[in-house]
Amino acid sequence: MGVTKQQVLDGLAKVKSPRGVALTNAGALSAISVSDSKVFFSINVDAAEAKAWESTRAEAEAVVRAIPGVATAMVALTAERQADAPQPRQHHHQARDQGVQPVTSHRPRRSPVSPMSKQSEIPGISAVIAVASGKGGVGKSTTALNLALGLRDLGLRVGLLDADIYGPSVPRLTGIREKPKVSDEKKMIPIVRFGLAIMSIGFLVDEETAMIWRGPMVMSAITQMLREVVWGTLDVLVVDMPPGTGDAQLTLAQNVPLKGAIIVSTPQDLSLIDARRGLAMFTKVNVPVFGIVENMSYFQCPHCGAQSDIFGHGGARHEAERLGVPFLGEIPLHMSIRTTSDSGTPVVESDPDGPHAAIYRAIGAKVRDRLQGIIAAA
Repeated sequence: MGVTKQQVLDGLAKVKSPRGVALTNAGALSAISVSDSKVFFSINVDAAEAKAWESTRAEAEAVVRAIPGVATAMVALTAERQADAPQPRQHHHQARDQGVQPVTSHRPRRSPVSPMSKQSEIPGISAVIAVASGKGGVGKSTTALNLALGLRDLGLRVGLLDADIYGPSVPRLTGIREKPKVSDEKKMIPIVRFGLAIMSIGFLVDEETAMIWRGPMVMSAITQMLREVVWGTLDVLVVDMPPGTGDAQLTLAQNVPLKGAIIVSTPQDLSLIDARRGLAMFTKVNVPVFGIVENMSYFQCPHCGAQSDIFGHGGARHEAERLGVPFLGEIPLHMSIRTTSDSGTPVVESDPDGPHAAIYRAIGAKVRDRLQGIIAAA
């Protein structure tokens, strides 16, 4: 039998909130999602009490993971300040009676702490790099996977994390259908395919499931896939980021000291506008930008080999020159790249001696050289 919501609720009834009442009676639980052996939910509290609730969140997650049959549990703490609800002033005895003191009360003012102070290395992983884009539909996931394979061909031990929570593409691009196993320590074991250690939220939920998750749930999921996965020893972990400049990107930058980021864009101005935003975001959080890749740079006819600039040509190269970042290379819009991606056999793997695999490996070589320079200088 699979895990039921009632089993989860029975376990959570044993967890006490900071006020001393059972978590199930605290009025803080979201709807509980149970899918096969995976459990997802959030605890919704006022922002002023978030720190006091963190230990409760951790205990709730541990209790759910201990339920027989549960392989994965993701519990997020959603902390929001109620609109138009000023914080009342409290006396000491009132705060003690309520059980939880707002973070801002009765404490000396402290200088703000940088979000980057929470960064810590992932054991066993030498470098983490992000592959990002300002907008969707530019071929970022295809680029991330083939780049990872190109780095593999250069002799590196490589992992691939699909951090696109709302639209995970890696399961389809790799042809992976199985679910990850769980270690004795209740950590997920990445699936090895093409010599890569691969993890994706798409391995944990059905392909047609709508991921209607709020920001804190997304951040919790990404953190777990970074730190509660048995990655082993890797030279580089390539992270396929969701498009845009939101919670996922900030979570990654704040949790892990990224060695660098790669921006993927198509040549036309509309895509380049968003690529600039992505580049600016990584610059703001002090992540080096390794360069820009121009994907779908030109259409190459599979029959005659003629080149057509459907989306324009050279826009990403000119933008890289204007912004003073490296231009990493051009990838054509070609039938073989599309068909191998759809079939789950990426072109670097299925046609390693072909011209497209050579392009991805050349980009990988530039990324490797930049990584080696940063690690040597550290």
